[in-house]
Amino acid sequence: MFSRFLILFFCVTASSLHASRVKDLAQVDGSRDNQLVGYGLVVGLAGDGDSNAITTLRSVANILQRHGLTVDSTQLKAKNVAAVMITADIGAFLKPGSRIDVTIASMGDAKSLQGGVLLQTPLLGADGRVYAVAQGAIAIGGFLGGAGGAGGATVQKNHPTVGMISNGAIVEREIPAVIVREGMLTFQLHNPDFTSAARMAESINAAFPGSAGARDAASIDVKLPAAYAGREVAFLSEVGALNVTPDTLARIVINERTGTIVATSTVRLSQVAISHGALTITVTSNLGVSQPNSFNNSGETVVVPSTQTDVNEKKGGFTVVEEAPTIDRLASTLNALGVSTREMMAIFQTLKRAGALQAELVIN
Repeated sequence: MFSRFLILFFCVTASSLHASRVKDLAQVDGSRDNQLVGYGLVVGLAGDGDSNAITTLRSVANILQRHGLTVDSTQLKAKNVAAVMITADIGAFLKPGSRIDVTIASMGDAKSLQGGVLLQTPLLGADGRVYAVAQGAIAIGGFLGGAGGAGGATVQKNHPTVGMISNGAIVEREIPAVIVREGMLTFQLHNPDFTSAARMAESINAAFPGSAGARDAASIDVKLPAAYAGREVAFLSEVGALNVTPDTLARIVINERTGTIVATSTVRLSQVAISHGALTITVTSNLGVSQPNSFNNSGETVVVPSTQTDVNEKKGGFTVVEEAPTIDRLASTLNALGVSTREMMAIFQTLKRAGALQAELVIN
């Protein structure tokens, strides 16, 4: 149930006090992360593993064969083993020996990965080459308990078939990264915006005159000054510390599941009249017992159903909302209507359709 109180968060970015560093707003082209994936086995599941899937059995047989044991996969049991996929992100400039986090997800019908250990698994990039090797005990952050089945009860928290290993993979090969090409480097904004790109170029030019130019809403090209030839790291360090005030789009984001509403400071509401009312119909059913007179020997005790219907209609009226130049005035006006968060979602949608809300509305 949603609370009758509206909590509206807003961000103010018009002041230099809310400026951000270049390194927090953008990344250097060529320093992107890369995705890794691998197939492996998790063992030690105490009967919660796959139910003898043929792929799992063959995988177990292959591992045993690698250790010098030749077995028939049809003679194996896999209830303590689960076939899993391992995924990870490897950042740029990571050297061999560095560690990264990995996520493990069951592929078969295993009930839980709780208490399991991932066997050594190579992680491959999109080019099919091995860049890291994962191994270790899995933490799932949840549990699965109970007998289940007919007449049983099961208690589950979170997803017991998905877990992770913190620092569970060791980097074996560095991914080459080139950030300076022909004396030029490019910054890519995390949130593309023409105003933010122009402001970033202006801030860089203030520190290094004539070196930066915004190519589009996401890219800022920067020429490496001659004084920093061969010292690209020092130049990037100084540029990354520069302050830039990014622009903020007029946007309202509503999370229907949690009842959270977040709005930016640039949201505007034109003059509009809002009428809000609600009609509630409550129907309750009760079962009563009718006991016959004790002197009537032929009477029987019967159950008599009774139904009660209540209608509650809240009075609605037009409330004129003047043009609100700031989001706090908008929040005060909407709170004055006394509506819940769920009702607020419908009001925002109606305002958007009426053309009175000058902002992007996102509902998830």
